[in-house]
Amino acid sequence: METILITGGIASGKSVVCRYLESKGYPVYDCDSRTKALYENVPGLKEKVEKSIGVPFSRIAVIFEYPCKREALEALVYPLVVEDIRKWLSEQDSEIAFIESAIALDKPLFDGLYDKVWLVTAPVEQRLRRNRHTAERAVTQRLPDPSEADETINNDSTLESLYRQIDNLI
Repeated sequence: METILITGGIASGKSVVCRYLESKGYPVYDCDSRTKALYENVPGLKEKVEKSIGVPFSRIAVIFEYPCKREALEALVYPLVVEDIRKWLSEQDSEIAFIESAIALDKPLFDGLYDKVWLVTAPVEQRLRRNRHTAERAVTQRLPDPSEADETINNDSTLESLYRQIDNLI
């Protein structure tokens, strides 16, 4: 099975791309939602996170303001995410599977989980309009360079144009 990483900056359109892929019947691992599920399903994880970052779990967004807290959270949670991805991949019966993650390219722990990289891009003005947190959170996420990707999907036009690009890649 070929595994493709879907990545890009915040509000670039990764989720739109992945929803389209799912509508076509392809399995997609959404790192954000699966990580949230881990917080709910791994006994004691929320408490470990609170202890690790020094704030109540309800204030977890503080990691975007303090790099040391973000690093502590990542050290605790990312190994669980990688384990979950490996398990999920082993359960798939498809020629192609997709993993959606904004940060996987920057985290060596994720190396080897994917065969190819599709980078979703959009102009910063569009990204700012799509998500009110783009400016504040973009400083914590490096925008991947197109040279790191096998394919680049430009999400700067219509949905039809976006879907056409995806269909051509598949």
